[in-house]
Amino acid sequence: MARMDVLSRQTFEYAAQGDQSDALFELGLSYCTGRDGTVDLIEAHKWFNIAAVRGNDEAKRYRSEVAGDMSKSQIIRAQRLAREWLASVH
Repeated sequence: MARMDVLSRQTFEYAAQGDQSDALFELGLSYCTGRDGTVDLIEAHKWFNIAAVRGNDEAKRYRSEVAGDMSKSQIIRAQRLAREWLASVH
């Protein structure tokens, strides 16, 4: 489990650099599958949304699929978090 925590941290740090759409997509996968803990669809949607904005076409499909399992308020929250993250890296 410690290995997964280190890998997650490395992925997050890499993705946080900005234009790494594949790493951002991997973060979405991690949250939607619970690979590194519990499933968090809001965080998954947020990272898929950011990856999609950064050019990852597969993230668009995953974002749509995850949204199908979310309430409207959860989607709104995920979108707000994505906007906030994007504003913080510029």
